[in-house]
Amino acid sequence: MENVGESCIRSVPFIKVDTWRNPWIPVWSCQRNPIRPVGDDRTLPSISFTKASGATLPGSKIRCSFAFVNPLFGSVPTKRSFQPSISPQVPTEQWAQVIEKTGGPAVYKKIPVQKPGPDEVLINVKYSGVCHTDLHAMMGDWPLDTKMPLVGGHEGAGVVVARGELVKDVEIGDHAGIKWLNGSCLSCTFCQAADEPLCPHALLSGYTVDGSFQQYAIAKAAHVARLPKDVSLEAVAPVLCAGITVYKGLKESGVRAGQWVAIVGAGGGLGSLALQYAKAMGIHTVAIDGGDEKAEMCKKLGATHFVDFTKSTNLVEDVKKATPEGLGPHAVILLAVSEKPFQQASEYVRSRGSVVCIGLPANAYLKAPVFDTVIRMISIKGSYVGNRKDTAEALDFFQRGLINAPYKVVGLSQLNDVYEMMKKGAIAGRYVVDNSK
Repeated sequence: MENVGESCIRSVPFIKVDTWRNPWIPVWSCQRNPIRPVGDDRTLPSISFTKASGATLPGSKIRCSFAFVNPLFGSVPTKRSFQPSISPQVPTEQWAQVIEKTGGPAVYKKIPVQKPGPDEVLINVKYSGVCHTDLHAMMGDWPLDTKMPLVGGHEGAGVVVARGELVKDVEIGDHAGIKWLNGSCLSCTFCQAADEPLCPHALLSGYTVDGSFQQYAIAKAAHVARLPKDVSLEAVAPVLCAGITVYKGLKESGVRAGQWVAIVGAGGGLGSLALQYAKAMGIHTVAIDGGDEKAEMCKKLGATHFVDFTKSTNLVEDVKKATPEGLGPHAVILLAVSEKPFQQASEYVRSRGSVVCIGLPANAYLKAPVFDTVIRMISIKGSYVGNRKDTAEALDFFQRGLINAPYKVVGLSQLNDVYEMMKKGAIAGRYVVDNSK
């Protein structure tokens, strides 16, 4: 190869340059379509050269040039620097509820505030809903590895106070929510099919990564919920898991306006929202739960009928009788935290109906008679959590005033008291913790 000068290189459309890891930097680039290093939005300069060589391809008049860029004389950095944008009001320490060992309890203590990575945001979490999943995470009920020590919580609503250098569509000061799905790879088969919750590399808030029971929490910018500034942060918090989850379940059920759905566990945090989403979608509901307090609440939230499992002597028949012609509901949404309701659902769902499992009782199994399932053409399926589109749709219902989650607010320091009530099944609606208390 003969040496060529800089003027020759400028006239050639393609240049070969080195990697970021070496001070002599190689990449293929051209002036019309410069190639950038993965994860970086800075364009490599195409004319800052100190050495070059070239050759003419055999049988052609095309001259290819191989150029070395010395970053000392160009604008290419020899080492990537990362400086997140951070609000000056962010402290170095914060209050959090930390689970130090499986079985708990959570310990209210001060921990450091973390800085977001290049594709992450830091959210000053004002309020966080308390989900039964948070209790499962503390108790180690599920066959999934849990981070320990762990900050739980995955229904966090707050304000963005810092963002990584690659984040362009979330601004400091925006209202944002932390959901169960904290992040995913965005490139696998599931992510490309809008099934991000099934991503094998998914990050789970309050389970595999620290969640929202702290004053400052981190999430991948691509997955934070975008919250309108005109909605109450304490009121919207339960929607970020419970609301999105039941809305997704109703979509998965295939039930249409004018049809019937039975909601098992209707008086709980998820059920109270499922009733409202169903009503907003024009669906008739049979609420199934126990106790006068929950019966009253369910009726206020729009339940067409209420079946009290603590008083019913034949739950299957009572649910069927609540629907036209006694045929049963077109779908059953299972939000229960015990196993028995999962065994009963296929007995009262109408033929060609669907049973959607959302609740996750510890060590439970789902059984259904094969003959009836086939002959009556019953569909039994699981529904996990919603994707980003489901999130936007669920929040739209809330913003339009169609969803009003019944909730009570207590301080973050009282989280263990909420867990105790949860263990007893004594919560109607949802508890939300104020992270400033």
